[in-house]
Amino acid sequence: MKERLFTPRYAMLLLALLIAAVLAAFAASRVASGGAVDDDSADAGFLRDMRVHHDQAVEMALLIRDRTEDPLLHALATDIMLTQQAQVGTMGGWLQIWDLPQTGGEPAMTWMGHPTEGRMPGMASTEEVRQLRELPLAEAEVQFLRLMIRHHAAGVTMAEACLERCDEEVVTTLAGKIINGQQFEIDAMQSMLAERGQEPEPITPAVEATPHDHA
Repeated sequence: MKERLFTPRYAMLLLALLIAAVLAAFAASRVASGGAVDDDSADAGFLRDMRVHHDQAVEMALLIRDRTEDPLLHALATDIMLTQQAQVGTMGGWLQIWDLPQTGGEPAMTWMGHPTEGRMPGMASTEEVRQLRELPLAEAEVQFLRLMIRHHAAGVTMAEACLERCDEEVVTTLAGKIINGQQFEIDAMQSMLAERGQEPEPITPAVEATPHDHA
């Protein structure tokens, strides 16, 4: 059984994670006193939904990181895991500072005009996640890349909707970072599919937000 050592690269990633968390907490504390954020606002809805979305991405990334022998895929999965876990903590911290519950009373994606009672677009099924553990490694790697491309594409759509609808600067700044980071990773994962002799994963809009004007 192979061992994963605590490498200098991994230590630097952990340090970057800590610094990002501290800076995010500082930014949140600065905006928290500027006024109340409504429980039914797009800002609150986006944070809650993206936390759920990120949680699954972290789970899938951890599964493939611990199985793969490909150093590039291992590095990508580690980056997804650390970046999105840090963002989960940041988003939960903002909700807490704003005195809002971590979960809302409305269905997911209501803030986008597309309430859903089932899985949010881009999220993998329980069976698909289970397959990451049980498929032969080469198949599991392809499965991960395809699932995560879909997952990221839906996350980009949600973040773009937040740029249109959210009011808090820290939230829209985070949404912009999510768009840039996940689009970069989508391109990288499409390249990894090609290296494995696979066709690119088709990307279609998971959902389009209802047009919205700020009042």
